[in-house]
Amino acid sequence: MRDGVAIRTDGVMRHYAMGQAMVRAVDGVSIEVKNGEFVALLGSSGSGKSTLLNLMAGLDRPTGGAIFAHDRNLAEMNSEELARHRSHTIGIVFQAFNLLPRMTLEENVELPLRLAEVDRGERASRVHEALERVRLGGRLAHRPTELSGGEQQRGALARALVNRPTILLADEPTGNLDSATGDEIMKLLREINESLGMTIVMVTHERPRAEAFADRLLMMKDGKLDGVAAGNGGRGGAGGNDGAAALRP
Repeated sequence: MRDGVAIRTDGVMRHYAMGQAMVRAVDGVSIEVKNGEFVALLGSSGSGKSTLLNLMAGLDRPTGGAIFAHDRNLAEMNSEELARHRSHTIGIVFQAFNLLPRMTLEENVELPLRLAEVDRGERASRVHEALERVRLGGRLAHRPTELSGGEQQRGALARALVNRPTILLADEPTGNLDSATGDEIMKLLREINESLGMTIVMVTHERPRAEAFADRLLMMKDGKLDGVAAGNGGRGGAGGNDGAAALRP
């Protein structure tokens, strides 16, 4: 999966009316994210980075342009196809952990499998595999309130991985964590990227952390792509590739 393009946007737009004003949340953005690449979207609040991530996830529809995941145009998908895209192609991690408080960690991680109607006999092994990958194999019976913030985010990450997606989208995954725990989550994301060859697109406002762990940095401003930079990516800076390649005519 290292060859080819995982996500491509062609002049994608998300505009909406707010009173008499037109908000251009995403305004003609064209990017490519290669299979197996770890890309960080940076920008201040209101820059459009989270809106762009939601478009990639199929959680929102563009008002113009096109967005492709493995060469399939999300803008042309119906609701059922988008649900399948979110269930099988995309894994999503949010800043808020969104674990259901009355369920155990094991039950929380199993939930996407139930929604995807995965055979019951297969669920347990896949849940345990996902939790072992984030080093929570000993916490299966714990409820979210019995877990630390870092453990809850790792649980949310296991839930995003359990359906074995090819693309992982992370929206401020360290935003609710202290610095040390945030670094642990970033190391885990980098490990998942390298060991599984999984494409990762992460929204963050923390440039030093993005530079340390991502292959490339794409800067957003006022709904537009404002710049590209290489990241360290755990490879001594070699993971950045040609930053100019992200800016497509």
